Amino acid sequence: MRIEHFALNVAEPVAMAAWYTAHLGFRIVRHVDNATQTHFLADESGLSVVEIYNNPPDQVPDYASLDPLIVHIALVSENPDADRARLEAAGATYASEVRLPDGSQLTMLRDPWGLALQLCKRGTPLL
Repeated sequence: MRIEHFALNVAEPVAMAAWYTAHLGFRIVRHVDNATQTHFLADESGLSVVEIYNNPPDQVPDYASLDPLIVHIALVSENPDADRARLEAAGATYASEVRLPDGSQLTMLRDPWGLALQLCKRGTPLL
């Protein structure tokens, strides 16, 4: 078994999908154009998919109030410092950073809707 996708209920899936495609290199692999505005977004590898939608609208978590360690999307970054600057210029905000003895750098940002994004440069890749 492998993960097909994971899903998040968000306030503005259309705007979020546009930002993720423009700034994270994701691409829309499926869009359901109805009230939920469901978008399936594949990462650059084409192996991981995030589904975002608005359903039901009154149950969108307040991502900005959650500790980033409760929920975040972790992204491989060869240069977290440069990616941080680029994403901040596009509307992301800085949250925290950890540098580990093995050379790993984990930089936590929030997208413009408050969802945590972790930029990961691992000393030793997970896979």
